[in-house]
Amino acid sequence: MLRQAVILCGGLGTRLGELTANTPKPLLPVNGVPFLDILIQEIVRYGFQEILLLAGRHGDQMLTYQDRTMFGARVRVLVEPEPLGTGGALRFALDALDPEFLLANGDSWIDADLTKFSRAWERNRDDHPSALAQLLLHEVKNAERFGIVETRDGKVAAFREKGSRLAEGAQLINAGVYIFRRELIVEVPSAKAVSLEREILPAAVARGQVLCASAGESRYFVDIGVPDSYRSAQTELQAARRRPAIFFDRDGTLNRDVGHTHRVEDLHWMPDAQEAVAYANAKGFYVFVVTDQAGVAKGFYSEAAIVKFHEEMQAALFEIGAHIDAFEWCPHHPDGVVAEYRKTCERRKPGKGMLADLMAAWPVDSSRSLMIGDAESDMNTAAAAGIKGMRYGGGSLLALLKRELGEPGGT
Repeated sequence: MLRQAVILCGGLGTRLGELTANTPKPLLPVNGVPFLDILIQEIVRYGFQEILLLAGRHGDQMLTYQDRTMFGARVRVLVEPEPLGTGGALRFALDALDPEFLLANGDSWIDADLTKFSRAWERNRDDHPSALAQLLLHEVKNAERFGIVETRDGKVAAFREKGSRLAEGAQLINAGVYIFRRELIVEVPSAKAVSLEREILPAAVARGQVLCASAGESRYFVDIGVPDSYRSAQTELQAARRRPAIFFDRDGTLNRDVGHTHRVEDLHWMPDAQEAVAYANAKGFYVFVVTDQAGVAKGFYSEAAIVKFHEEMQAALFEIGAHIDAFEWCPHHPDGVVAEYRKTCERRKPGKGMLADLMAAWPVDSSRSLMIGDAESDMNTAAAAGIKGMRYGGGSLLALLKRELGEPGGT
């Protein structure tokens, strides 16, 4: 699975007038939050571990993100020395790019499953070994503002200019999300302004090197680069992101509890647990893991071991097209031997702290959310947070979840 996501943040934003006179477009507030923060959160939820921001004009403001950890991912920033265009910015960042990486525009977002997009790339590139890129496509009724993408046999065949129309009905547009092989950028001239959209991609399309994948039907898409869309995003974006969540306990619920479970080799999933996560993803729930990890306070392992264990969980889920949106853990215990972690903590179950923190950070519809765990403390945590709790007592976790949601296959 991909670990690096690159976000283009160097656009001038001229269509927004005074709004971007002194502010980079990605940092414009949407419902009180920088659009870039929302975009990073929406990318990281699919398991990306590094975010690389490619900045240009007003790049000093972007440097405030340097070396931050956001939603579990490390953020790095590169500021181009002069305007280099979207392709030139990637060439400038060449040494910092992974062999394969996700690329996203810093002024747009589409509600698409990036795990499925990444898995489509892994499947398709085996059949097309010369492919160097994959483009995410979005279907719209009116593509005049965006231009049209013409496809053939799973590849991009051509880009049509704004105002084009291939036929009546819905059209496909570029959603501003790609997967690139670093090789595509190597031949780009350095220290020169180059356009990704007008030069690099059309040339790769002519060589048959650009694959495509659909974002799916009825996906919310927003481009804040024009005034009307920016205004509508102030209310629409939050509403589009609002969804119920399933909070899973970890040890004993998702994976077998071997006693202070922390070693990657001890990751053994409970019956149909991975499938339960995939099912929750497909039903439009946020999927969160909330786990007490007192072994840290007791000196058995470090928080780094927890992160590694969670990365292994995410990698295993990726293989079936599933993902966990966020992990929260409490390393504290009042009887711990490690002074730094020896304390009573509201985040430790049955306290509601981990759930409260997640519901504050994400647009969660708590009225339709629930927690699933194997202990009474999990049920008390759910009650304290004001959501429904479901006790897991073994057997198929997927069947339990389906029963709760009133779906066929629940037992």
